[in-house]
Amino acid sequence: MLKNFSELKLLKAAVLLVQLTSLNLCFFEGISVKNVFLCVFLFVVSMVLPFFCYKKVPSFRLKMCAYGKTMLEIFTLSSTLTFLYQVVWLFAVKKQALNIPALIIFIIGETVFFWTGMITVYIFSEQLGLKKRFMGIICGMLPVVNLFCLADIMKTCSSEVKLESEKHWLNESRKNEKICKTKYPILLVHGVFFRDWNHFNYWGRVPAELIKNGASVFYGGQESAASVEKCAAQVAEAIDNVLEKTGAQKVNIIAHSKGGLDSRYAIAKFGIADKVASITTINTPHRGCFFADYLLKKIDQAVKNTIANSYNMAARALGDKNPDFMEAVTDLTADACKKRNELLSKDGECLENIYCQSVGSEMAKAKSGRFPLNLSYDFVKHFDGRNDGLVGEDSFRWGEDYTFLTNTKKRGISHADMIDLNRENIEGFDVREFYVKLVSELKNKGM
Repeated sequence: MLKNFSELKLLKAAVLLVQLTSLNLCFFEGISVKNVFLCVFLFVVSMVLPFFCYKKVPSFRLKMCAYGKTMLEIFTLSSTLTFLYQVVWLFAVKKQALNIPALIIFIIGETVFFWTGMITVYIFSEQLGLKKRFMGIICGMLPVVNLFCLADIMKTCSSEVKLESEKHWLNESRKNEKICKTKYPILLVHGVFFRDWNHFNYWGRVPAELIKNGASVFYGGQESAASVEKCAAQVAEAIDNVLEKTGAQKVNIIAHSKGGLDSRYAIAKFGIADKVASITTINTPHRGCFFADYLLKKIDQAVKNTIANSYNMAARALGDKNPDFMEAVTDLTADACKKRNELLSKDGECLENIYCQSVGSEMAKAKSGRFPLNLSYDFVKHFDGRNDGLVGEDSFRWGEDYTFLTNTKKRGISHADMIDLNRENIEGFDVREFYVKLVSELKNKGM
């Protein structure tokens, strides 16, 4: 967190005073080499001063993001107040004609502040995203609307700097505690249609946050799309590799979406029950998705074949050895999950000595999620009721403990939000801290 937010308020007041003084010289004393030089000098000072107020901002990126936001705030305040000041002074008090050369200097100065701020936040902010950047460009040409857009950009950047700074110093304060250093390593098992790529982590910023707090993190590495049985075999192999590499006796599985089904099957059918200390499923469709059954029945077979072949070709190019789109989708249907649950229940899931828990979340309404889940929400709701954009609430619950997450703020918690897919700071829900708490609780349970 910034050491003292009042420092910035005092700074802005000082910058405004500097600007008003410099402009006053040009407006009322006339344009001269001396006054122009003094104006330029004072504007440069105004642009440098903010850097001295970011002592507690932990990284260069965040410092630059804070600087850009401050430039935009100074532009907004100074342009508004200076304009009002000059109007009142020139026309109400002095009744003088407008000084065009001084006005040009004023416009140039404000333009420098504005574009310095905009370019800086566009480069260094992570939370603006493509949508807000695009809207900023489009709305910048629309009077009045551009003011609301500018206010939203400043609010987003301010929140980003504050939250990320607080998170950094929170991690620093508990660094020696290693609250996520569990007895057994963590195995993160991804869901369908994704892989564990090095350059785009399926779990977003979560793994790095866990590692900062002492966790040892590994990945399932199964196919992006294949049957539960095939992926389960790969998860079992990944567990053996982790144990060999670390010398640990067991792992703690945290699995998202279909990864939870893969992990359950691996424990039950591939002889790894004694190698698993706990399994936590996140938004997993344990009882399937009725809307998936509906889609498979309604979509023409030729269309399904075209989609499947296209996906399988792309998946092979990205690293899958034997992807099968139709197998993956079919295994997520309510019918397939019912049969699998009956099979595992009949044979026994080998869970006697494993701590099992599950987590689910709710979007609440379509507009509270990001594309494309905002489009699928109402459709899923028709078949499965309350949902996260893909999976209905009734399908989440599994194991001895269950947590259902909701958000009282306008932004819901979608299927993708639970793995930080969009790297978005959601008001009312801190996904990174959620996983830190989850893993720290596993540690407290001796796992």
